[in-house]
Amino acid sequence: MKPTMLFAIMAMISIVLMSAFNLTLLPAEGIRLSAANAASALYVCPADGGAWTAFAKNIHPFAKPVSIIFIFCIILLIFSWSWALYQNLLKDKFNRDSYKQPWAYTKMLFWAGVIVTMLFWTPNHFRSVRVTGLQGDWVLCQSNTPGAKAVRASAVHR
Repeated sequence: MKPTMLFAIMAMISIVLMSAFNLTLLPAEGIRLSAANAASALYVCPADGGAWTAFAKNIHPFAKPVSIIFIFCIILLIFSWSWALYQNLLKDKFNRDSYKQPWAYTKMLFWAGVIVTMLFWTPNHFRSVRVTGLQGDWVLCQSNTPGAKAVRASAVHR
């Protein structure tokens, strides 16, 4: 692989990870709590409603049918591999060509699964919480994230 291509891939991976986990190069000053309150507090930030999050929420009702279709495709994939193996065992010799279609189907199903997973699970999917007494969408964050609020840990629910 060429060095420029490798650099581009590494740069894109870094950008995605930094934006998904809200990492910054220069840390900001965090919220300071008294020692008595620090142990029972969590920090929450308003969830940015970006286009990706809105799209994921709109397609979320279709998660069950998509899961059913995906499992159906996995079963078809198992039968495809089994049929290729059966054909090779029946002829008592290894024929590489009989595995081309199952392998292509495997790659297609894998990448379809990756894309669908990324569409359904936004970076905020696993950080989203509900806060008792506060309206809106909230995510867990660090004390130095802009817009962070300190709330009682008992008021934060998944």
